[in-house]
Amino acid sequence: MTKAMHADVDALIEQGCAELKLLMPAGAEARLARYLELMEKWNRGQNLTAVSGVEAMATRHLLDSLAGVPWLSGESVLDVGSGAGLPGIPLAIAQPSRRFVLLDSRRKRVQFLLYTKQALSLHNVEVVEARVEKYRPGEKFGTLTARAFAAFPELVTRTMPFVTAGARLVVWQRNDPTQALGEAFAGHPVRYVVHPVRVPGIEAPRHIVVVDRAGG
Repeated sequence: MTKAMHADVDALIEQGCAELKLLMPAGAEARLARYLELMEKWNRGQNLTAVSGVEAMATRHLLDSLAGVPWLSGESVLDVGSGAGLPGIPLAIAQPSRRFVLLDSRRKRVQFLLYTKQALSLHNVEVVEARVEKYRPGEKFGTLTARAFAAFPELVTRTMPFVTAGARLVVWQRNDPTQALGEAFAGHPVRYVVHPVRVPGIEAPRHIVVVDRAGG
């Protein structure tokens, strides 16, 4: 990345965080920019994402992930199907007081996550290679995040044990999923709310679904 492009990306991140009304910790913007560099570099050989170019990644991946900060709950977060670390790594940079476990079953993506954790000194991040339905953590999570993991019926099946144990499920969706939610959550003791969100640089609609155990 050239110095001029780096400056543009830095400005894009700073402006985007301001529009999202996020109070970022010291040095967070620089870490986020470095993360984009790593993702763009690894993407050439590992096909981490279909989005190419750091500026496009900044809006469509990084700022989109950060839009979920207001709905995080508890001291620990499990990022299900983390892939390239989305939304887990941006959220971990923005929320250093929380612990994040990045869960993915694909070895090459886990290798990228481990490298990024070390390169960015993300001491609040743990990387785990496993499928969510086979994952048996020794702790309870306050929040589960899922940004590009699965359609709702499959996602519900795989994550409901965590939700019924008290975790909040936060899901990123492009289109309003309200019509599909009733069927997906039928018979499950949960409550859910769909929040429309405005992500800087993205004109298309975005929605974040927050699912909690009913009654608490």
